[in-house]
Amino acid sequence: MSLSDGMAALHLEMPGRVPRTEYSAHRHWGLVNRVTGRSAGPHSTPAEQDAASTAFMRAWNYDFFWNILTYTDALEKCRTKMGHAVFEDGGTDYDAEVVCPFAEPEDVLAFDPWEVYGAIDKRAAARAYEENYRQMQVLCPDAVNMTGIYITLVSGLVEIFGWEMLLMACGVDAAAFGEVANRYASWIGQYFEALAESNVPVVMVHDDIVWTEGAIFHPDWYRRYVFPNHKKLFAPLIESGKRILYTSDGTFTEFIDDIAGTGVHGFVMEPTTDMRQIAERYGRTHVFIGNADTRVLLTGSKEDIRAEVKRCMDIGKDCPGFFMAVGNHIPANTPVENALYYNECYEELSRR
Repeated sequence: MSLSDGMAALHLEMPGRVPRTEYSAHRHWGLVNRVTGRSAGPHSTPAEQDAASTAFMRAWNYDFFWNILTYTDALEKCRTKMGHAVFEDGGTDYDAEVVCPFAEPEDVLAFDPWEVYGAIDKRAAARAYEENYRQMQVLCPDAVNMTGIYITLVSGLVEIFGWEMLLMACGVDAAAFGEVANRYASWIGQYFEALAESNVPVVMVHDDIVWTEGAIFHPDWYRRYVFPNHKKLFAPLIESGKRILYTSDGTFTEFIDDIAGTGVHGFVMEPTTDMRQIAERYGRTHVFIGNADTRVLLTGSKEDIRAEVKRCMDIGKDCPGFFMAVGNHIPANTPVENALYYNECYEELSRR
């Protein structure tokens, strides 16, 4: 059973097959319809889309479903709009709006999220997390579900200030920008306290602390302002007994030990992070999820796809908490035949 395999891996009790998850594949309507025989699409009703997605996730035997609740809408009173390129099937997510409310780096350095966003009702927030968790259990009933927070720290600062103002402010005065990060951590801590109070056993913490080339800031800045704040934020979750999974896009290889030191129970990564290093250091003590390269599915041959699945399995198969996934996503422009062959390789090689 998918749920039992997912829970076993989550608690480092090695199941008889390598469990799996995927991102966005359940909204790749060409793939979904091919697998399920349905006819859902970008303009179908939400109920029709959800039904097709659920059928697809059952067919592909998802053991785990990535989900968060606290997203950029929590920052709507003051945030930079950076636009959005086409990603969703049908281009429904395209957004050309680009607006930044900050004129100078000094505006960033003076920013206080408590003044702008204020306090939240933590009891109401805890109930919202519980409701979101219940909704996910309906959408994906046969897998490990969760709720969580997207805008943990660096991701929150990027959403508020945008890349240009964030980098300029940090370049002008890194210590002062670190104090902005501290103030933001204090404010977002309300959500972590509410999440800790919620009756939800598994949580996802997302923070894109790096980009593809690696660190955005000097490593010393992370170790002074990011990881100590992470440790404080995650402490209530740990104390409440929840399993904490941590996602960062980009290449966080140089920070693997720092992330582990915050107390999280697992890593979710893109293909550019060194999964072998995680397996060697934490493969017996932590969950890790990844990290087949989506570019191989986009343009590779069958031989390439099989080799990529085998690479991941060779790294993770002997580790009790390993979940297979394509990182970052299986987007809507992935050829259906390639996605189907990837699944065929996964099913064949997943048996322990």
